[in-house]
Amino acid sequence: MENPLLLFPQLNISASKDKSYYKVMKSTIKEEPHKASKPGAKQKRNRLSLLLQKSEFHEGDHLGKPGNLTKAASSVSPEEAVKWGESFDKLLSEKAGLDAFTKFLKTEFSEENIEFWIACEDYKKSKTAHELLPKAKAIYETFIQKDAPKEVNLDFQTKEATSQNIQQPIITTFDAAQNTVYRLMEQDSYPRFLRSDPYLNLVKGRNPSRPTLRRRSRSFTVNDFQGVRPDFTVW
Repeated sequence: MENPLLLFPQLNISASKDKSYYKVMKSTIKEEPHKASKPGAKQKRNRLSLLLQKSEFHEGDHLGKPGNLTKAASSVSPEEAVKWGESFDKLLSEKAGLDAFTKFLKTEFSEENIEFWIACEDYKKSKTAHELLPKAKAIYETFIQKDAPKEVNLDFQTKEATSQNIQQPIITTFDAAQNTVYRLMEQDSYPRFLRSDPYLNLVKGRNPSRPTLRRRSRSFTVNDFQGVRPDFTVW
C-alpha cells in the first residue's frame, strides 16, 4: 500500500502523491524562485531609468559652451541683431554675434575659417615669446599645413610665407593668413548670414526655439449661461 502524503497536519488531511492538487502545489513551489527574481529585474530597470535621467540633466550643463546658442540667441534684442548688419567687424566684436556666426558656418561646413580666426586672435594675446612657439605650431598643424584636419583656403604665396616663419614665430606670423581668411568670410559667408532665417528671426524679434502657439477655438462654459432664464414655452 502506498504511503499517504501528509498535506495539512493540523487538519489531519492526507493524500497520495498522484492526486491532482499535489501536482498543483508542486508546480507552485517550483515557480517561487522565478517570482523572487522579478524584484531584481525591476531594480535594474529603475537604475537604468535613473542613469538616463542623470544624463539628460547633464546635457543641460553645456548650454553655456560655444556651439550651444539657443540660450544666447534668445537674449539678443532686435536692436543688437540689426547692429550686426552694419559691418562684419561689428558682428565679430560681440560675443553673441560671434557665436551666432559660428553656428551659421557650421551649417555650411566651413567653421574652420572662424575657428582659425579665433585661434589667431588668441595667439596675438600671448605675453611672452615662450608662449608663441607651442601656439604657432598647434595653429600651423591644425589649419595651415597640407592635409591639416581643419585646413583653411589660402593662396600659395601666403601659405609659403607662413610656413617659413613658423620656425621662429613672432606676434605677426599669422597676420597675412588671418587677413586672407577674414576677407573670405566678409565677402562670402557674411552676406549669406545676413540673409539666413535665424538672423532674420532675431531682427524681427522672433525666438526660433519657442514654438508658435495656435489659437484654440472658443468653447462655451457654464459662465456663459449665467443669468439666462430658460424659456419653457417651446416645450
